[in-house]
Amino acid sequence: MTESKCAPASWWTVRDTPIGSLLLAATRQGLVNVVFHADRLVVPAAVRRLAGRFDGAAIRVGDGGAPLESAPHLAEAARQIDAYFAGRLKRFDLPLDWSFSGGFNHRVLLELAAGVPYGEVVGYQTLADRVGEPGAARAVGVAMGSNPLPVVVACHRVVESGGGIGGFGGGLETKRTLLALEGVLPEPLF
Repeated sequence: MTESKCAPASWWTVRDTPIGSLLLAATRQGLVNVVFHADRLVVPAAVRRLAGRFDGAAIRVGDGGAPLESAPHLAEAARQIDAYFAGRLKRFDLPLDWSFSGGFNHRVLLELAAGVPYGEVVGYQTLADRVGEPGAARAVGVAMGSNPLPVVVACHRVVESGGGIGGFGGGLETKRTLLALEGVLPEPLF
C-alpha cells in the first residue's frame, strides 16, 4: 500500500479521564504525544506543535472529527487509556513514536518504560544508575519533565530517593492520583 502525499502525518483526540482531559496524538508509527490539561488554550498549541513537527495537518479524530478508527494507533491508545483508568489495564502495549525524545532523555524513558512496572516506584538516582549515569539524578528529573508520553511511559512512578513524591509536569495532585490508582499511595481523603 502506498501512501498519498496528502495523507495526514498525525492524528489527535481528547479523552476525559479522572485526572482531567488528555490530548492523545499518534502517527503512522505509533502514539507520539500525551498532553495534560487539554483545554481550549493547551489543545491549539499542541496541535500546532504536531503539525510543525510532522509537516502537515494534525487531524482531529473522534468527538466531531473523523472516526477514531481512521487512526488505528490512536484508537488503540484511547482504548488502553480508558482501560487503565478503569483499573482493567496494568501494562500499556502500544507502538510508540519517539519523535519528541532523543539522547539521554530517550534512554531514561526507555529504561523507565521497560523497568518500572505498574504499582512500583523508582528513585531519580536509581534510574540514573540504571542508565549508567550515576551522577545524573537531576538530569533524570529533567527527562521526566520532558516526557512526551506521560501516563503511558509512567514518569509518575519516579519519586525522590528520600521518600518524597518529587515533581510532576501534570501537577502533584495528578501524580498523587495516578500513584493512588496503582496502589502506591492511599486515595486522597478529599
